Amino acid sequence: MSLLRILKWTASVLLALVIAAFIFIALFGWNWLRAPLERQTLAQTGRVLLIQGDLTVHLGWPWPRLQARRVTFANPAWATQANMLKADEVALSIHLPQLLAQRLVVSDLHLVKPIVFLERHRDGRKTWLLDRNQQDDSARIDIDRLTLDQGVIGFEDVASQTSLHAELASLTKPADDTLTPGVSFSAKGKYNGLPLIAKGTGDSVLALRDDSTPYGLSLEATAGGTHVKAQGHITSLVKFSSIDMQLSLSGDNLNQLFTLTGIALPATRDYVAQGHLLRRGNTLRYEAFSGRVGTSDLAGWWQVETGGKRPLLTADLVSTRLTLDDLGPVIGARPGKLKAAVKAVAQTGEAGAVTPASKRVMPDLPFKFANWDSLDAEVKFSAKSIRQASYMPLEALSAQLRLKDSVLTLDPLRFGVAGGQLDAVITLDGRHNPIQAKAQVQLKRLALAKLLPADQKAKASVSQIGGHIKLAGSGNSVGTMLAHADGTVALLVSGGEISQMAMEKAGLHLWEIFRLTLTGDKQIKLRCAVANFDVKAGDMRANTLLLDTEVTTLLGSGHIDLAQEKLDLTLTQKTKNTSPLSLRSPIHISGNFAKPIIRVDQTRVAARALGALALGVINPLLALIPLVDAGPGQDSDCVQWLQGKK
Repeated sequence: MSLLRILKWTASVLLALVIAAFIFIALFGWNWLRAPLERQTLAQTGRVLLIQGDLTVHLGWPWPRLQARRVTFANPAWATQANMLKADEVALSIHLPQLLAQRLVVSDLHLVKPIVFLERHRDGRKTWLLDRNQQDDSARIDIDRLTLDQGVIGFEDVASQTSLHAELASLTKPADDTLTPGVSFSAKGKYNGLPLIAKGTGDSVLALRDDSTPYGLSLEATAGGTHVKAQGHITSLVKFSSIDMQLSLSGDNLNQLFTLTGIALPATRDYVAQGHLLRRGNTLRYEAFSGRVGTSDLAGWWQVETGGKRPLLTADLVSTRLTLDDLGPVIGARPGKLKAAVKAVAQTGEAGAVTPASKRVMPDLPFKFANWDSLDAEVKFSAKSIRQASYMPLEALSAQLRLKDSVLTLDPLRFGVAGGQLDAVITLDGRHNPIQAKAQVQLKRLALAKLLPADQKAKASVSQIGGHIKLAGSGNSVGTMLAHADGTVALLVSGGEISQMAMEKAGLHLWEIFRLTLTGDKQIKLRCAVANFDVKAGDMRANTLLLDTEVTTLLGSGHIDLAQEKLDLTLTQKTKNTSPLSLRSPIHISGNFAKPIIRVDQTRVAARALGALALGVINPLLALIPLVDAGPGQDSDCVQWLQGKK
């Protein structure tokens, strides 16, 4: 038989088979295919597929389309719901070459009144994976686009404490035909353990994997204490390959966003923000945003870049008017802690050997450093002005924060304070538990007058404070870090004037106090003041405490317990001029940080008074002897102190 005759015979047979197939389909339809499909699905997945309505196939290359009515597809036996899918109708276009290669790719899927339930087991099994063990990520249906008339979708993931129930419905097209048909949705449940409520609208076709068609979306959701409103477009709802949306955020605390985003942010007061959210490639950027944190305004931009060892957060943030108390949560300070401590001390008096938590003022909330390895960060922040706080006259703030490999560094951290400047470098090493902390602080040209109470500001006109603080310690809060700190603290005051009345009262010079009361207070020269402490295990031991004026020198000793927030200092006076009437006595500074207590040594005062009384019995003139402060104290060598040579 010639080759030509063989080819003609083969073509005739194939044509006959095709004609026979068309005749068969024309007479009996496609329903005969239901049983083979169900058997093949059961054999491949171990799960039951039921097609209880008509099955129709629309032939085409390479995308034949199947339509089936009254379809159910079972969940694995371990799932909490019997079926993964139940729908009145399923229509899908299949990529035939991929199917012949044993990979199911669907270009578009249309479901009518579906009930879909997806579940992830604690051990990682997923109901939407079609291998028998539901663990092979390649055994899934890739769907580019999805449309739903109306339906219900559920999702359960016990490991992440996520349980969602969403209802979807098609939006009807208005009579004027000005609105593109779409879908509305509402959802409720839990997301990562947080209660979730959401609603919104979207385009009619859900672009699940389509990287070329933006999907219009309007969303409003509340998860825990975080509220989100977004409107714009997302390209590919599975990969989020591109985002262009207007986004509003508000919430109780920025660190709650870690549960939603996996990005570690500092603790804050309540906040609101509005801005433009963009994603291009590996960069998610929130730009031109403005809002507030607490009562402080905040604006700028931030972005997160993925693709490295961990995400990198970069930001440039600006506040035109910062409220100092809004920084409290960032360093672990409880709102109103200082006022509460002062009130507690006033109600119950001084604390004993141990200062209870209710009477402490140092920040004690621990840093959530376990999350620091979730990202790296480089953040710039500046505050152009600061609302005045009664306890610290700050004027401006700038900082550069860097988080790398769980080590957080502020370098520099710069405050404008009392007309001068405070420069600090702070390092918190979160690779250790507890955190290893280091702080170096330089104080430059702080005006003493601006640090004094309002009624004292004019009494120390040009004095300036300088010095340094060098501390290293360990702890998971600022309070515990200071309680375990080692280092030095040195403060110097030079020049200016001080109230003579204040100094005479410090020496209990009764005659001078009486005279100044009649003539009025006056300013005297402040030669210098020095405070130098060694810090060991949270105990600040005074090496030098000195205040030298033209009439009196005060010398101090004692220590400050940072762990218990206790003060135990004693000041003694050396008068440079003879005072004819004085009850001079050491001055004791005790109490705690919430309420320091300053008092004279009552025993010494009583002894002088009794001595004067006893001598007065013998001779009234002798009564003056115990009350005379003969002086003369000597001027201190301030130059040596100020140069750090003593």
